[in-house]
Amino acid sequence: MGAGHDHGHTHGGPPPGTTGTAAAAYKGRLRMALGITLTVLLAYVAGSLLTGSLALFAEAGHMATDAVGVAMALLAIHFAGRPASSRRTFGYARAEILAALLNCLLLLGVGGFILFEAVQRLTNPTEVPGAQTVVFGLVGVVANGISLALLMRGQKESLNVRGAFLEVLSDALGSLAVVLSAVVIMVTGWTQADAVASLVIALMIVPRTLKLLREALDVLLEAAPKNVDMDEVRAHIMALPGVEDLHDLHVWTITSGMPVLSAHVVVDPSRLDSAGQEKMLHDLQGCLGEHFAVEHCTFQLEPSGHADHEARLCH
Repeated sequence: MGAGHDHGHTHGGPPPGTTGTAAAAYKGRLRMALGITLTVLLAYVAGSLLTGSLALFAEAGHMATDAVGVAMALLAIHFAGRPASSRRTFGYARAEILAALLNCLLLLGVGGFILFEAVQRLTNPTEVPGAQTVVFGLVGVVANGISLALLMRGQKESLNVRGAFLEVLSDALGSLAVVLSAVVIMVTGWTQADAVASLVIALMIVPRTLKLLREALDVLLEAAPKNVDMDEVRAHIMALPGVEDLHDLHVWTITSGMPVLSAHVVVDPSRLDSAGQEKMLHDLQGCLGEHFAVEHCTFQLEPSGHADHEARLCH
């Protein structure tokens, strides 16, 4: 294209050391967490049948949906790794965000069910054998602790992994609540402690789920990543030699670990020859990659006054 018209410059790809999205590096750990969750689920089902504990039953139901959630996270990673096509130019990377969103809906549903059952049990308490409940609860605490350790790093890098991490975290906290309620029953005989523990489990699920839901919706609504200061990005670009103005600056996230930027950069016309364009694009890419870790960028270089001829929708 001639000087002063559209000039694209793009970079992209998976995070360093991976072959897909940010979550892909933790696929093996997610599989291990899924195996642990299914094992504890079976133990809790057996424990709830043996002891009649609502807290154990609540945790069994919670872990069943957690197993589905972790499985969805793994399935999303599989789809996200599929190559792009002429129709889906970013591939299926957003599948991970959809999985995180579905995890939120599952968690909210489980939290509501546990809350309802706990209120019912408060008014109609039943006998719960504390000693057996403690044993099953401790199994869950240890197993979920292992899963948390497996996913601790990945949850900082991927919303998809964070959804699975929050599932396991609420399991671990719920297992701890089961143990504490059983101890209270053994020491005091207060059987409502089982229902109170269930209420605590529900209340621990909801706030974390709402936070994850908000982050997933931000990605789907193409909000700027929370770690990117748009004013600072603008200031850095404007500080480059030869840049006169900047408009149509957009930063959004395809999926965790894949931020994308596009901008129209008004450049001194004397720098729009072939050599000047290449240097400007190199400087712009270096600026974004070095200061903001945004490597997938598209820039349109244009001379002063070009914006007046663009379609109004572009502004």
